[in-house]
Amino acid sequence: MELLLAGGLTFLFTTVLTVAGVGAAFILIPVFIALGIELHTAMATALLLNSIAMSIASWTFIRNRLVVWKLALPITVIAALLSPVGVWVSRGLDRDTLLWFFAAFLVFAALMMLFYRPKPRDAQFSTGTLLGIGGVVGGLAGFIGGLLGVGGGNIVVPALVALGVEPKKASASTAFIVIFASLSGFLGHVGLSAMNSDLLLTTGVASAGGAAVGAWLMSKKLQNSQVKLVIGVVLLAIAAKIAWGLV
Repeated sequence: MELLLAGGLTFLFTTVLTVAGVGAAFILIPVFIALGIELHTAMATALLLNSIAMSIASWTFIRNRLVVWKLALPITVIAALLSPVGVWVSRGLDRDTLLWFFAAFLVFAALMMLFYRPKPRDAQFSTGTLLGIGGVVGGLAGFIGGLLGVGGGNIVVPALVALGVEPKKASASTAFIVIFASLSGFLGHVGLSAMNSDLLLTTGVASAGGAAVGAWLMSKKLQNSQVKLVIGVVLLAIAAKIAWGLV
């Protein structure tokens, strides 16, 4: 029964969060823990599912030419380099205070997604500007992600949209970045606990299916305004989850 429930919830959350491009690990980890899964097993499983789901979604996004490579590649590289710096800095800071600030940032970003209407202009950026933007956004995503132990995709998506990148392209580019960020996190946790093969098989199939459905919806059925709405709601949900864990 627990496996079926885990599979059903994985499919549901992965479908919705694939549209936003941020991955479902942040919500699957507490779901798995609530189902009695050991902490590190839950974290490793959820992060691996992120990589699986975003790999499948990215295949669809790439075929539909939605990934902005001049942004995605530098963000991926810089985020990977600065994430360990954030982890190191976090050792000397109060985590709860940082999480409150991050939750406030997510609320601000969500309100921008829901109400701010930037003029689409990603096609007008020069190569140098795109690389510069990718470096700054990647640095912030990697550093803050490492500092707080949360997904950098939550930072990348609203930042790109605020800069004028079309929501679909921002979501698709972030999905590609999440593949590598999640795989790195998985490798960090997998050695700390044994994997549950039944859980991984059930949720892996559900995650792959949810990613395929979510990528199809985002690419073919949803308008940019609807993608922005989904991203805004997802960011508010993440902020609420962080705040709930702090009170």
